[in-house]
Amino acid sequence: MRFLHTSDWQLGKPFGRVPEEARAALHEGRLDAIDTLAATARREGAEWIVVAGDVFDSPEPGDRVYRQALTRMRAADDVRWALLPGNHDPARTDGLWSRLVGEAPANVVACLEPEGFELSDGAWLLPAPLQYKRTFEDPTAWFDTASTPAGALRIGMAHGPVVDFTSSGGAANLVAPDRAKRAGLTYLALGDWHGRRAIDAFTHYSGTPEPDDFGRENTGVALLVDARAAESAPEVKELPIGRYTWLTEEWMVSQPEDISPRIAGLALGIERRHLVARLKIAGLLTLAGRVNVRDRLENGLAHEIRWLDLNLADLYARPTEHDLSDIDANGVLREAAEKLQSMAAENDATGRRAAAALERLYVEHQRAQRTAASA
Repeated sequence: MRFLHTSDWQLGKPFGRVPEEARAALHEGRLDAIDTLAATARREGAEWIVVAGDVFDSPEPGDRVYRQALTRMRAADDVRWALLPGNHDPARTDGLWSRLVGEAPANVVACLEPEGFELSDGAWLLPAPLQYKRTFEDPTAWFDTASTPAGALRIGMAHGPVVDFTSSGGAANLVAPDRAKRAGLTYLALGDWHGRRAIDAFTHYSGTPEPDDFGRENTGVALLVDARAAESAPEVKELPIGRYTWLTEEWMVSQPEDISPRIAGLALGIERRHLVARLKIAGLLTLAGRVNVRDRLENGLAHEIRWLDLNLADLYARPTEHDLSDIDANGVLREAAEKLQSMAAENDATGRRAAAALERLYVEHQRAQRTAASA
């Protein structure tokens, strides 16, 4: 039995901090992952794709997201899909999943009950759907006594953590880490963690097929599972699915020229339009130097990649006499600049606001000079 294991699509994820244009592209990327999964299943000879929970980001993802998901799975009519409700989209009564059952194409199976069914000759799927966002009983406990024919491949599918990371204990949807052994499973397909992780030879998290945040390790894949015998560990292979790369870096600069090689060397081999980057820039520059670096990033790199999350809080400016003279040699603006410079020396909220105001004063004065020179 060969199948693809994926999870945590979270279709309709809001990406609230992301600008509108980039947000739309990230939304579409998550839907496009369905097409990529189908194409991958065809290429690898996998008849089924099992989705271990959180197909949608919420119980009400919106009509477009819902319709797009069904339309794309329907289009892949040579592949069969087994969908499991997770903690983001639990199978509550008369909700999303009740609608989906009535409208899903023939090649889509919504696993809404803890009941096994035969995927193909000799291979049975045991799903553990979540009826509620949080449950304090192990949803996979029933696997231990689930009846399947002698010698059958027993494939479990569930959504939840295997480790309680809370300080007080009592995590929701907690799955026994040795459930595969207890229940005689050939494979346990898990969702919930967004990074791909192997718990043991029989128990795996696929992670999300399309990366969705910074700081997540090993995302953007699906798992190709080749299960050959009930008692033997299956062969599990990671296959790339994701389109976008989410990258976090911290750069230390001591002069404006330091930024050019950093930009040139950022995420080599990744298309700029498929890059989401979080950059934290630190250092001490002249006022003119800081303005130059900011301009290179906000008006250069930010327009080349999908989204730039830029943090310049630790990039400090120490205005020189030349910087202040560029604002005004002697007049009222010079007095204001010197006052702001003095206030900016304080390491508090007022100082930060003063530093930002001084930088803005410098930028606006330079802009006014350029406008006057071109008039």
